[in-house]
Amino acid sequence: MGSKKTMSEYVACTKVGLDFLEQTKNVFKAEEIIRATPEQIFEVFEDAHAWTVWAMPIQKVEWTSPKPFGIGTTRTVSMTGGLAGYEEFVAWERGKRMAFTFVGTTQEGIESFLEDYRITDLGDGTCRAEWYMALETTGLSGRMMWMTRPLMRAANRWMFRRFKRYTEDYVARAQTSSDAALSQPR
Repeated sequence: MGSKKTMSEYVACTKVGLDFLEQTKNVFKAEEIIRATPEQIFEVFEDAHAWTVWAMPIQKVEWTSPKPFGIGTTRTVSMTGGLAGYEEFVAWERGKRMAFTFVGTTQEGIESFLEDYRITDLGDGTCRAEWYMALETTGLSGRMMWMTRPLMRAANRWMFRRFKRYTEDYVARAQTSSDAALSQPR
């Protein structure tokens, strides 16, 4: 029977900050205009299940810090292929920005990893959402990065379109529930 790995069994990654985006050439950006408020977008970010729907490699998200989330919050993300990442949030400004770095993984190959999500309220019921992913890999992955960059760029854009659809569907479901509750006789 398999046992769950503890953090001490993880392969350490180099913890990075927001400046890592300027320190590596392996940066992938996706951007979408989403019909949602900044608050609604962060509700989706905080929903562990939502990540498993729009971010294809993610199988499970476990928040390992209690709410309210902020800088220093941790979570474990389990992905296809048996990879799990232990994340620590290095930015958290609810409704505007959140970013996390890997501090460890269950497999070798990732030296440094950062994701940065930026939300801009456009004032018309929509937001600009930007997703930056940056990484440095080791071994074969590192040597093949020149070839995988275009594939990763396309995959991230595809996933972020899924995030947009998921978020807009979430907003529509919330509005339908709210409308139904208001129409109930009292």
